[in-house]
Amino acid sequence: MSFEELFDASYERVLQTPPEAPDFFEAFYRRFLMSSPEVRALFRNTDMAVQRRMLKKSFFSLVAFYASGNVDDVLHRIACLHSARHLSIKPHLYDLWLDCLTDTVRAYDWECSDDIELSWRLVLSPGITYMKFGYDHF
Repeated sequence: MSFEELFDASYERVLQTPPEAPDFFEAFYRRFLMSSPEVRALFRNTDMAVQRRMLKKSFFSLVAFYASGNVDDVLHRIACLHSARHLSIKPHLYDLWLDCLTDTVRAYDWECSDDIELSWRLVLSPGITYMKFGYDHF
């Protein structure tokens, strides 16, 4: 199975959240917010329901960037918004973001393995690299 196929299958599994558990993206944000005082400060006045909806949209843009090699308007707009000129989301926070995301995958994908974690990292890394590059360039 290719890394892309491993990612796709894992993504389908993480979305199959039991009714009593928070959905995958909510669980991710809980983990991300607990990961750092810097992260908590950035989200201090954020409507997290709105933020989760935005994450889902941007998440698909990250995956699409991997698949096509093209940056869509959503990803470009977010990279500009996160740049030093606007919200100043520091590049190191993207590494923390990805670590928290893969930790959440491990908690939600009952088949998770090192190869599956690597597949998530490989699929999301091109878009994350684009976001980090944009910090000083947009």
